[in-house]
Amino acid sequence: MMRISILGVFLLFLSRLTAQPRTDAFLTNLLADAGPVAKSVMAAPDKYRVQIIYTQIDRDAKNKPHFRHYYFNYDPQLYFNPASMVKMPLAFLSLEKLNALKATDIQKNTTVLIDSSQPWQHPYYKDTTAASGLPTIGHFTKKVFLISDNDAYNRLYQFVGQQQIHQQLRSKGYPNAVISRQFLGLTQEQNRHTNALRFVDAKGNLLYQQPAQYNPDTFDFSRKILVGKGYLNRNDSLVNEPFDFSWHNNISLSDFQQMLQSVMFPESVPASQRFQLTKDDYHFLRYWMSAYPSETDDPKYDTAQYFDSYVKFFFYDSTHRMPAQVRVFNKVGWAYGFLTDVSYVADFANKVEYMLSATVYVNSDGILNDDKYDIDDIGHPFLYQIGQSIYQYELKRERKHRPDLKAFQLKYGQRDPNDKRPPVRNADN
Repeated sequence: MMRISILGVFLLFLSRLTAQPRTDAFLTNLLADAGPVAKSVMAAPDKYRVQIIYTQIDRDAKNKPHFRHYYFNYDPQLYFNPASMVKMPLAFLSLEKLNALKATDIQKNTTVLIDSSQPWQHPYYKDTTAASGLPTIGHFTKKVFLISDNDAYNRLYQFVGQQQIHQQLRSKGYPNAVISRQFLGLTQEQNRHTNALRFVDAKGNLLYQQPAQYNPDTFDFSRKILVGKGYLNRNDSLVNEPFDFSWHNNISLSDFQQMLQSVMFPESVPASQRFQLTKDDYHFLRYWMSAYPSETDDPKYDTAQYFDSYVKFFFYDSTHRMPAQVRVFNKVGWAYGFLTDVSYVADFANKVEYMLSATVYVNSDGILNDDKYDIDDIGHPFLYQIGQSIYQYELKRERKHRPDLKAFQLKYGQRDPNDKRPPVRNADN
């Protein structure tokens, strides 16, 4: 019996080593004529570390959505650097944590003052991008989705705390998700520490105080994740060996898509996998995931730099405009030559909806940290071409029941022509 048990374990281990990425012929054929860049990328999936998930959504007679997923080169073990994608679950977890503090009368727009608890930490008492001049969890969330602001992510990370991030994600069915790094260039140990912070009311009275936190839990960073042939170190010196991503943030493309689905369609996932959000939270998140920088003065961004399609990669072309009838509820990430977009797309005029997620690695010289990536020549064109190919297909795809999309048809804001404050340019994102 012991021999059989050991053999079974060995065969299971071997099967995982030899498992093939999932590719569906339907999606491969659908994207065969997506465009010349898309064709070249999909012909070399190993080189570009490309993964795609396309989800058809069909409604029944009661408007209940049903999901059918198609994959290209999908492999949860194939690492891509999620970059700013991790800001999405942090936004969800932050609003969830606020709800747990409701007894203290803390809301999304309650002022939060972040203190410095360690020598490498920085306090945060003013937010110059906010009309009020004060930092709030709600304003951080806006910035995370509007332009993918890095400092806003760091502050949400400090609010939730490294330990609670992972405890909550594991409890929701994401046992392999790792968000262990702030975007501050810190060590593994330093990232375990998060700042003390205080919520105060309009008069400065203390509503809630959160002490500095430390995560004692261990991570399994034993699997080596090596990418490229060289990298520039902190001294801008070339190191001729692969870059080690072993202890970087790491979440599969499917997990990201499931997280987005759980917010767009909470009843489509088990209750245990949902973020504990209110009706207002869902509206707030959907609004800011789909709003454009040109539709708000709070924060007020330079729309020449942060144009409507700035973080809508599947519609990102030279016009920088979005179709009037389309809204994309999404999050993107880009770093180290990796570009990723996880989206729910709704066309209200044509009654079309679907989900599309993709990641691609564009770094022809194989050197990381040199800021010489093929984003403009390959990354953006690839994502645009597959995005438009799927969109055009969806416009023609027959449906037994047209979806009622009123739940996602939101009224967006406009810029105030009398607001003379200078716009924000060159944010860290």
